[in-house]
Amino acid sequence: MSLQQDAPSPAENEIRTLYRALLDGWNRRNAAAFAEQFTSDGNVTGFDGSQMNGRAEIEATLGQIFASHQTAPYIAIVREARFLSPDVAMLRAVVGMSLPDRSDINPAVNAIQSIVAVRGDGTWRIALLQTTPAQFHGRPDLAQQLTEELRQLLR
Repeated sequence: MSLQQDAPSPAENEIRTLYRALLDGWNRRNAAAFAEQFTSDGNVTGFDGSQMNGRAEIEATLGQIFASHQTAPYIAIVREARFLSPDVAMLRAVVGMSLPDRSDINPAVNAIQSIVAVRGDGTWRIALLQTTPAQFHGRPDLAQQLTEELRQLLR
């Protein structure tokens, strides 16, 4: 859902499609598909503060993670997609991770994700993915509200 009331523009849809492809790569546990969405020198800052620099490192690191951990799939709601220039866009989303049987959301890993995307040679790629825990310290009502909103996507 965008903050705008109007239907997304074709350019905004391209950014949203890029983000969906990123999450799809994660959800399929496909490191190459995930990394493919980045520029060659793209950066990731993960939920725990870990950093990956460059498409090759992103793919290698996620390949190791997917091989040794059963990662949960993302559930996402896009909050905003906007253009900083014709060839630079920003997207903000809230994400949760479902339990393996997709029966519920794990509130402990709810997060805010932001991407900066750039267009080169007519193709959009992610230059930066930032994932920040949505802990809402001292505001449990906001944490619960986000969890409920994400749960709606599982129903």
